[in-house]
Amino acid sequence: MKAQVFRGVKQLSYEEIPVPEIAADEVLVQVQVVGLCQSDIKKILYPLYEPPRIFGHETAGTIAAVGAEVKNWQVGQRVVVLHHIPCMHCDYCLNENYSMCEVYKTITTTAGFTPSGGGFAEYVKVPGHIVQHGGLIAIPDRITFEQASFVEPTNCCLKAVKKAQIAPGQTVLITGAGPIGLMFIMLVKYFGARAIATDLIPSRIEKALSVGAEAAFDARDPDLPSKIQQLTNSMGVDVSLLAVPSPKAFFQALDCTRKGGKILFFAEFPDEIEIPINPNILYRREIDLIGSYSSSYRLQALSADIVFNRRIDVDALVSDKYLLKDLAAAVEKAVSPTPETFKILIYP
Repeated sequence: MKAQVFRGVKQLSYEEIPVPEIAADEVLVQVQVVGLCQSDIKKILYPLYEPPRIFGHETAGTIAAVGAEVKNWQVGQRVVVLHHIPCMHCDYCLNENYSMCEVYKTITTTAGFTPSGGGFAEYVKVPGHIVQHGGLIAIPDRITFEQASFVEPTNCCLKAVKKAQIAPGQTVLITGAGPIGLMFIMLVKYFGARAIATDLIPSRIEKALSVGAEAAFDARDPDLPSKIQQLTNSMGVDVSLLAVPSPKAFFQALDCTRKGGKILFFAEFPDEIEIPINPNILYRREIDLIGSYSSSYRLQALSADIVFNRRIDVDALVSDKYLLKDLAAAVEKAVSPTPETFKILIYP
């Protein structure tokens, strides 16, 4: 089969490799489409992992083979493949910190080499632990593979929305109107809150309004805090969601968030970034700083429901489609987007 093998920083090799062999409790899925995620891009561009590996994890496909011990799944079924499932019994899991679970981090889907997601290949192997504990989700007939590939990123965003306790009637600032920021806007609106977005690209500001933001501004606008005040009865927003890894965005959010509000870090910052802050600001204004990483097992069914019942319009997020052989070009497009670049999908 063909796969895009990570051979080193900024080195992707489109190669012929063996189709993964499956054990009795495993499933082989033929990849139909896989989303290009910012985390994939970071793994390709920076020295975070030792090669060789095959990345890609927002995967939807068709079951090509099942092991002898596998029950309830058959060849030909259309499925979403979730690349991580927690153990459910470690101390992290018992506290619902599923993404901190060692099993969650180490047992993952693979197309070969060190297991790393494996979606950037023609076939991906699903380990028994994932098969047995809800890591395959059947795709309804009415849903396309493209739409189904959004179940995993929807879960990640939904986890952040839940952690921030976003509720009907609240106002939420979303910094960045790329694919993730736009999904946040949709989810915030779905849960009954008002979304205000910022971005640097005019077309993304317009896109934010088109998918449900009540207001959208240029992030460089020096009057942004006062405009936010005008929209929130001089209070400030209840929650700020940082969908871009920018210290400037953080301090902007700090200026725009009301007393007693929350700021959630969703985007991953470069390790060398440090943000100096006077702790009395948090103390006196009672601002909560929150981090949200990856997905939540408990939100798996709700994420599928939101996508499969079209409660948000994931089709509106897709801007580009690339063949697997052109993955390097897709990464370059994501790193240097045109005004019309949003979510990129990859097709083996």
